[in-house]
Amino acid sequence: MSEYNFIQIEKKWQRFWEENHTFKATAKSEKPKYYALDMFPYPSGAGLHVGHPLGYIASDIVSRYKRLKGFNVLHPMGFDAFGLPAEQYAIQTGQHPAITTEQNIKRYVEQLKNLGFSFDWEREVRTSEPSYYKWTQWIFMQLFNSYYNYNTDKAAPIQELVEAFEQDGNVNVNAACDEDTPDFSAAEWKRMSEQQQAEVLLKYRLTYVAEAVVNWCPAMGTVLANDEVVGGVSERGGYPVERKKMRQWMMRITAYAERLLQGLEQIDWPEPVKEMQRNWIGKSVGAELDFSVEGISDMIKVFTTRIDTIFGASFVVLAPEHELVEQITTDEQRGQVQDYVTVAKNRSERERMTDVKTVSGVFTGAYAINPISNERVPIWIADYVLAGYGTGAVMAVPGHDSRDYAFAKHFNLPIKQVVEGGNIDEEAYAGKEGKIINSGFLNGLEVKEAIKAGIARAEELGVGKGRTQYRMRDAVFSRQRYWGEPVPVYFKDGVPHLIKEEELPLELPKIDAYLPTETGEPPLGRAVDWKYENQYEYELSTMPGWAGSSWYWYRYMDPQNDAAFADKDVVEYWRNVDLYIGGSEHATGHLLYSRFWNKFMFDLDLVVEQEPFKKLINQGMIQGRSNFVYRYKKSDKLKPIYYSLNKAIEQARSEHYALGAVAITNEDASNLITEGKFSFDILEEYFSKLHVDVNIVENDVLDLEAFKNWRPENADAEFILEDGKYIVGVEIEKMSKSKYNVVNPDDIVDRQGADTLRMYEMFLGPLEQFKPWNTNGMDGVHKFLKKFWRLFHDNDGNFAVSEDAPTAEELKTLHKTIKKVEEDVERFSFNTSVSTFMICVNELTQLKTNKRAILEPLTVILSPYAPHITEELWEKLGHKDSISYAKFPQWKEEYLVESTFEYPVSVNGKTRAKMAFALDTPREDIEKAVVNDEQVNKFFDGKAPKKIIIVPNKIINVVV
Repeated sequence: MSEYNFIQIEKKWQRFWEENHTFKATAKSEKPKYYALDMFPYPSGAGLHVGHPLGYIASDIVSRYKRLKGFNVLHPMGFDAFGLPAEQYAIQTGQHPAITTEQNIKRYVEQLKNLGFSFDWEREVRTSEPSYYKWTQWIFMQLFNSYYNYNTDKAAPIQELVEAFEQDGNVNVNAACDEDTPDFSAAEWKRMSEQQQAEVLLKYRLTYVAEAVVNWCPAMGTVLANDEVVGGVSERGGYPVERKKMRQWMMRITAYAERLLQGLEQIDWPEPVKEMQRNWIGKSVGAELDFSVEGISDMIKVFTTRIDTIFGASFVVLAPEHELVEQITTDEQRGQVQDYVTVAKNRSERERMTDVKTVSGVFTGAYAINPISNERVPIWIADYVLAGYGTGAVMAVPGHDSRDYAFAKHFNLPIKQVVEGGNIDEEAYAGKEGKIINSGFLNGLEVKEAIKAGIARAEELGVGKGRTQYRMRDAVFSRQRYWGEPVPVYFKDGVPHLIKEEELPLELPKIDAYLPTETGEPPLGRAVDWKYENQYEYELSTMPGWAGSSWYWYRYMDPQNDAAFADKDVVEYWRNVDLYIGGSEHATGHLLYSRFWNKFMFDLDLVVEQEPFKKLINQGMIQGRSNFVYRYKKSDKLKPIYYSLNKAIEQARSEHYALGAVAITNEDASNLITEGKFSFDILEEYFSKLHVDVNIVENDVLDLEAFKNWRPENADAEFILEDGKYIVGVEIEKMSKSKYNVVNPDDIVDRQGADTLRMYEMFLGPLEQFKPWNTNGMDGVHKFLKKFWRLFHDNDGNFAVSEDAPTAEELKTLHKTIKKVEEDVERFSFNTSVSTFMICVNELTQLKTNKRAILEPLTVILSPYAPHITEELWEKLGHKDSISYAKFPQWKEEYLVESTFEYPVSVNGKTRAKMAFALDTPREDIEKAVVNDEQVNKFFDGKAPKKIIIVPNKIINVVV
């Protein structure tokens, strides 16, 4: 093979890797282990676009590099195969989601294999396979059978709790539980019925059923996660979403709040991701106070970090969903309150938290009593207070909180400053430092002292206590869908019970349609004769999408195990993930839930590390390079006229300035555009700017015939060209089918090869950065690979590698490349490696290098980036084994040390020549060589040099 036939080469080696199980990781090894993992992909019907492989290429480079470094590498791939898109498609077509999912996975696998990734495909897992979700269900069962013991700071078997109840009741129990858990003695526990005991235990279990405020989408018949709701409607479909209380399965993640917070200090993650988790967990140290309400016996519990401002609390605000709203609202205010609550229900929590401009609320007509100052304060409701955050109620101190201040100003409520040194204005003084004023016994104290004194007084009066609180709430673990893991639970007398472990997996039943029943039950309610022991109702909701992805990295360690989710010895060998690559959008979802499940499994001695992912890298997004055509608005609808970009600008300009009766030359107009005075808004007054498929555009030139065939309405279109071409407009946007800017990697692979695509995606810029896709730069990478290929062949295309000893210059080029590439991979700087390879090959080409001693190690270090071409050349070099298990060469300092220096030689201050000397050349020898050099002494004008100045390793200057 004389030419670089990338199609033939790549298919050959992909076949070889598959047939020889080249990347199979052994369960145990004497080698050190390295576990590289990509975030679990969901197999969408659209397949991969060129933005998706970015992280996969990076993890593959590291995996291949680590194999060369002598590691036993685990680099698996699988699919997060349950999910809403497949179910929505099933609703529309009646086709079972499993069929769609299988088709999508098949497409993904084909595309991934075409890119030459070194995945161990024998370990592939799919969350929708019963053999996999059997263990998701099993972990759920362990959570159900566990509670969180604060004394030991870990999860423990629920049976231990039962034994404690039988011995002493729950008086001495220090465990995570529901707020409304009653106190009871051992005798009272024993008098409870089996059903009553089960209901009490639910208040302690790490997974439990409870009433929870959720995002309910009536049109879709399901609960949505917060990130699936945008602007009060569902992200998929745009259906209205309302806040509603429903009976849901919950996960008591709040029990792990402090450990989740502390664990962030032990892992190498991007600081923004860690900060997002810290903010989501939201630790606050403060006090919980009881505000009595006039006319009723119930108290309003309020949490505050600033009890020192209690004398400035001029009203109380409840969340619209607060359980006391209905009870305390007066008849005069009931209509307004009910209307407000209805509107608030339809706003997502995210909207309510981020909307700082809208001020809305309504007075309940009721009053509370400030427990410290004994002042009578009005009770309002407002949607900036959330039911699930804290207690769902706040004491409003408008003198020291911007939202309370805006609210008080809007409704003309009292504002009082209680910390000196601040101005009460639109920014509202926070008052974190300074002395307390206007505050009774707190007057004159510094803020920190006042907080301590305030908590002490509250506890002394019995109206409050010091408390640490977390913003994070227990996670909703139910979805009213079909395509998800069945919950292994049945109900007896309204109480949930687990099925037997030997009955796992509980598989999805067949149903006639994938919609809720006519009575509003989830789709599983359609299953015929689907009951436990033919009498007890199963749970009809399924698990959420994050269930299967919260432990999947362990299944990769031991994917065929029927007896356990993974063998303990295997887990002890692989331990956890060394490198995890994926998007930052999962910071408060998948990454938080995974850490929670991992810590729980650690507590049960099922795994050996508290943190699942040692290092995390968030790859940036490859953005689409959208192209636009410009349709003249005055053209006939049946015969559209499209103007090339600059022609459209000229036409819009001429019409715009003609209307304005302004005479303007083309030169002046160009200057206006350059100076930004010609707005593209003007262009769009006369032209419709339309997205066009980027695949029929090359170097910003539209393929007119392809465009006519792309849309029937364009068949008879007229085109106003510039220099015989149609130049399109360009903008950088998110890659999306709707923008027609999706580039299929298959097309790139067919045109220029997988190795080209791999190297080009790395060449685009730093891995973590967002960068636009531009195929215009692809040719340079492809030419580099061709040039690399030619180093091994003579002018006739014959393989011609010499056994001659390399020169010092060749060794220097090689070893500086080895050093730089090793450093780059170790710090995940892949774009700079690609540049280094290009420089190296250019230098070796100039040196006409074809020596084995240089080309063989160069082939090895390039192989993680371009595995196909390097495998082919490795074989040509006479090796029978895959290059994947060669040894990464060691760079040597001796070849990098400069032995000579090339001096610029000046005569009377003007540079006249360059002369190279060995670093240890004696001064007198340098002087003699300079004086005798013809290129230099011709500038002496026959005179003898007066002085020769030599600055070592810098310059030589001859004065004549």
